[in-house]
Amino acid sequence: MHALEPRRRNKYIAMDKKVALMTVPTGIGASIGGYAGDASLYAQKIAAHIPLIVNPNIVNAAVFSGITGNMYYVEGLAIEEFVKGHIGLKPSSNNKIGVIFDKAISQKVLNIHLNTINAVKTVYGIDVIGYEISDEPAGVEFFTTPDGASSGKVNNPETLLEAGKKLLKKGAEVIAVVCAFEEPPEDDYENGDGVDIVGGVEAIISHYLTKKLLCPCVHAPAFEDVTITDKIVNPKVSAEYITPTFLPCLLFGLKNAPLLIDLKNAAEEEKQNCITVNNLHSVSVPYNALGSSTVLEALAKNIPVYAIKENSSVLNVDKNKLALNSVTELATYEDYLKILEN
Repeated sequence: MHALEPRRRNKYIAMDKKVALMTVPTGIGASIGGYAGDASLYAQKIAAHIPLIVNPNIVNAAVFSGITGNMYYVEGLAIEEFVKGHIGLKPSSNNKIGVIFDKAISQKVLNIHLNTINAVKTVYGIDVIGYEISDEPAGVEFFTTPDGASSGKVNNPETLLEAGKKLLKKGAEVIAVVCAFEEPPEDDYENGDGVDIVGGVEAIISHYLTKKLLCPCVHAPAFEDVTITDKIVNPKVSAEYITPTFLPCLLFGLKNAPLLIDLKNAAEEEKQNCITVNNLHSVSVPYNALGSSTVLEALAKNIPVYAIKENSSVLNVDKNKLALNSVTELATYEDYLKILEN
């Protein structure tokens, strides 16, 4: 079996079983997971012990993916709503994928992405049902915040939303979106240091579309400069320096991503086929990235939260800063594995 191909799994797991959640927010300079799939090996070890929900940032690595058959690939906003108890995750396989392309992408770069889609369909049989080009440019901008995290804005998100609606009408169940990005400035990212400056606005795009469309939506950037460097970069980012497209990892993850079910409006039978927050065993997160609603909601529901000290971020929000005495700090992910083994 090819290393990129997710293992087959049963469409449904027993809904009384427990799942874990590993989250590494995008664009916060996480020492593990802040680069290009560099948290994958950690996630794979955890998933060998328990079904594991991961945000795409953990396993996405351009033309590679760290996803395995015991992982659930769930966008960040959907994770927040899952932990709040608003949505359920319906295990799925061989999803019908639609792709949104920003109108600002040049024909040259678009052609590379269309060849990428055809290659993934040919080799892996992934069901990409089609694509839509937005009617107008999305107008993506990115920058860093005063605390050093990456962020940005989208001047015309509605044009992406309209393209997404068209794809859902065509039968898409999950959506990949590719927007045109300016070339980022040279920084320490290629040396495996600092923050991925485009990561924050990527999260904004995927959050927005996931919320509006209530389906898994994940983003990859497209750059006009498609040349591949011949210099050696840090291994943690090398996946992004050997390819002109970052689309494949989205398609690998979305293929078997769980579908999102609005628990408030779902039929009782549909709810019974969902993983809900009641199945959540525990949450692991970088030790100083504890300010998210995911963490706070888990604690409010008495779900154990483990802050992993070997994984740090630029946020500097730890249990002491927020007086979160119920958070358990662990030195390493290996220590978290020992808890799962017991």
